[in-house]
Amino acid sequence: MSDSRAPGGATPYVLVLYYSRQGATRMLAETIAAGVETVAGIEARLRTVPPVSPVCEATEPEIPAEGAVYVTEDDLRHCAGLALGSPTRFGNMAAPLKYFLDTTSGLWMNGVLVNRPATAFTSTSSLHGGQESTLLTMLVPLLHHGMVYAGVPYSETALIHTRSGGTPYGTSHVAGADGSRAVDDDERALAKAQGQRIARLSLALAPLTEARA
Repeated sequence: MSDSRAPGGATPYVLVLYYSRQGATRMLAETIAAGVETVAGIEARLRTVPPVSPVCEATEPEIPAEGAVYVTEDDLRHCAGLALGSPTRFGNMAAPLKYFLDTTSGLWMNGVLVNRPATAFTSTSSLHGGQESTLLTMLVPLLHHGMVYAGVPYSETALIHTRSGGTPYGTSHVAGADGSRAVDDDERALAKAQGQRIARLSLALAPLTEARA
């Protein structure tokens, strides 16, 4: 294994990086991570990002009160693959996740993430609340990093008959107006399959990453 992905000979991992306010995107992230963990030879690393504030003096604890710990640049630098998750904000990814991505220009300048697979997932309050456009906006910075984007193929039958979340661009979830609706069976099946797919692709594309190291 190349040192550029798993230092010290450690098991390679998929970074499951998300931002969540009401918990729905976090539920998807945990399901995708569970899917990753079903694939032998690779692990899932759950990470989140802190909220951003227009008040310059506002600060957050170094460790969140619950959920995953905050991501570092090294988490991204050494990942074998990336699953990126955000609730929708006016059809776009949430500002805290975009803020973190905006700090990764050093990785971009050095082509660190070139040839690594990536995927995305989202949660919205309503079925037509911007699921697909949010996923498409999340795809853009990943392509700029030279990553290989992978959505959810229609071979996953839940994608065809779901009446809630689920798109070929990535798993989605309808959380409801108050954010209380749990991930249903179709959404869970798609998220697990998405985790399995990004895990397998991470292992399959490892030689391309190592060739650039």
